Amino acid sequence: MKKILVYGYGNPGRQDDCLANELVDMTKEWAEKKHLDYIDFDSNYQLNIEDAEVISHYDTVIFADASKEEIEDFYLSKVNPNNAKVEFSMHAVSPSYVLDLCKKIYNKTPETFLLHIKGYEWKFMEEMTARAEDNLTQAFSFLKYKILTMSNN
Repeated sequence: MKKILVYGYGNPGRQDDCLANELVDMTKEWAEKKHLDYIDFDSNYQLNIEDAEVISHYDTVIFADASKEEIEDFYLSKVNPNNAKVEFSMHAVSPSYVLDLCKKIYNKTPETFLLHIKGYEWKFMEEMTARAEDNLTQAFSFLKYKILTMSNN
């Protein structure tokens, strides 16, 4: 059985930026009810260089983040360590950068994805917009299916 990490990041105090953190909570509750003990969960405000060590222990990593991009509701992209860019500030570490560090330091490259969930508002409030909540529900349904298909391969 593949060992999977679901890792959401975002600021719960900035409206729709909490989407990934909420996704982690929902997925964790679902996995516990289903006794899917091969899945671990983590969430934070942002990715950090130390996360390279964290992901080195997994076969598959699914990062999740709220997206300002022009997308419908959500989409899943494959993370490529070769797309890593050195950021001006370490406050902007990308999934590809974390994966690249994991590859270089630990000689491991887990299959890694980024689940982008469309957000709309980013004000300093702890209330998610209704449209973002709909996107979260759709992303959650998709993620459950994706995890179950991954674990059967």
